[in-house]
Amino acid sequence: MDLSKTKIFEGIYIIGKALWLEKVKILVIADLHIGYEEYLNELGIAIPRQQFKLMHEELKNLLNLLKPKLIVINGDLKHEFGEISKQEWNETLAILDLCLKHAKVVLVKGNHDTILEPIARKKNVKIVDYYVVDSIVITHGHKILNEFFDKQIKTIVIAHEHPAISLREGIKVEKYKCWLIGRWHNKKLIVMPSFMYIEGSDITKEMLLSPFLTKVNLDNFEIYIVADKVYKFGKLKMLRKKGIV
Repeated sequence: MDLSKTKIFEGIYIIGKALWLEKVKILVIADLHIGYEEYLNELGIAIPRQQFKLMHEELKNLLNLLKPKLIVINGDLKHEFGEISKQEWNETLAILDLCLKHAKVVLVKGNHDTILEPIARKKNVKIVDYYVVDSIVITHGHKILNEFFDKQIKTIVIAHEHPAISLREGIKVEKYKCWLIGRWHNKKLIVMPSFMYIEGSDITKEMLLSPFLTKVNLDNFEIYIVADKVYKFGKLKMLRKKGIV
């Protein structure tokens, strides 16, 4: 994947599936869902285990390129709710080891991170409900806290939704991960795609999960498609008007 930077706001860039806060040198990724393949295998769904290798390689390239001071993992580092599977132990620790070679790490707790403390404690990594830097709050997006309404907060970064969109060209329909950029209570809202290699949920067809999105008009959100590189596609309402979604 092309790791060139796409500017969305002053000092804030999209790079593939990651967010880069250039002024403070913070890299944000979200929704790795390590252990998802093992979870599917236990359900009798046979899929090759290649997610970790792909995510590890992409993350390594980002770290070497950007040289961040801090890495914020914005929720759902692991997949299982009630336990830590063998795959989760091994691969989560390997991802944290990679990150800690380059920078400090903060884990924002997601809805899947009910038993994250043993892993974080092993690597002496801090877990928080949200992380604030300058006027930006980074939170997983599965719940809204009173602190997010503070007038000092100008930009909110969420994950959780795993946004994707299906683009139509004739009879061909193809689904892509996407970024959503819009407004929430007069604040800028950035919705991140998942870092894992499964496309996600089509925002035009499937029920929205995040309470940040259930009461806003997505038609006014800007869509950035993640493919071989990041493409700005304009507002969702224009894509509907053109009949390509």
